[in-house]
Amino acid sequence: MKTAERLFGEEVKKVRALRGLTQEDLAREADIHPTYVSQLERGLKSPTLHIILSLARALETSAVDLLGEVEKRASKPRR
Repeated sequence: MKTAERLFGEEVKKVRALRGLTQEDLAREADIHPTYVSQLERGLKSPTLHIILSLARALETSAVDLLGEVEKRASKPRR
């Protein structure tokens, strides 16, 4: 089973790609370091609430939508 961090990172990456942003673009818009964006997308870091809100703003979505997708995927039964 994937960790919540991994699921969150996958969701950020998916939305970022849909918006046509690079990791560098997202980092600039969210005012965080590009290396941190990479670590988040790979599930290596656990974001703070401040970071989640900054990413959501930069991705032109809501934190609820980002986390809602993570919650849905995390609660699916394993097969």
